[in-house]
Amino acid sequence: MDLEEKVVKSVSRYKGEIVDVYQQTVELPDGTLANRDVVKHQDAIAILALTADGKALFEKQWRAPVAKPTIEIPAGKVEPGEDFLETAKRELNEETGYAAGKIEKMVGFYSAPGFTDEYMTVYKATDLELVEDKLPRDQGENLKVFELSLSEALKAIEDGKIEDAKTVLAIYHWQATTK
Repeated sequence: MDLEEKVVKSVSRYKGEIVDVYQQTVELPDGTLANRDVVKHQDAIAILALTADGKALFEKQWRAPVAKPTIEIPAGKVEPGEDFLETAKRELNEETGYAAGKIEKMVGFYSAPGFTDEYMTVYKATDLELVEDKLPRDQGENLKVFELSLSEALKAIEDGKIEDAKTVLAIYHWQATTK
């Protein structure tokens, strides 16, 4: 069964600092036309940073779209020309003040393929050390960094305190790969 949709028209509706929005007209495999709203977003990374005592670093920050603070793992946009792994190292430094002796890819996924092309790669960072040359946080970025054990993180999901998808995914991956 052919599922591919062919874009016959794409109109820019908004260009912003973080996203660009397009309205597309697509031809479906059966020849009919349909409209799609598409949000273009830079690719992103997230880091499950594990301390020597088996806890993970989390951040609490205000998120305007949901009008409340959220608990998340460190994350950020991949800048043009920047490698995903380099982005992970930079964001870990900027947001937590740590560098990792070891960073490995855990999983990659489309964050919401029903409307955006954003692809996110989650890394696991271990052998953490505080950096001497901490990079500045992004302008307007105000967050509190803290640690949770795996059981505390799982409880926070259960209690509805952690609702961010990338963070929930990373915690469940952490649980599945912990012996």
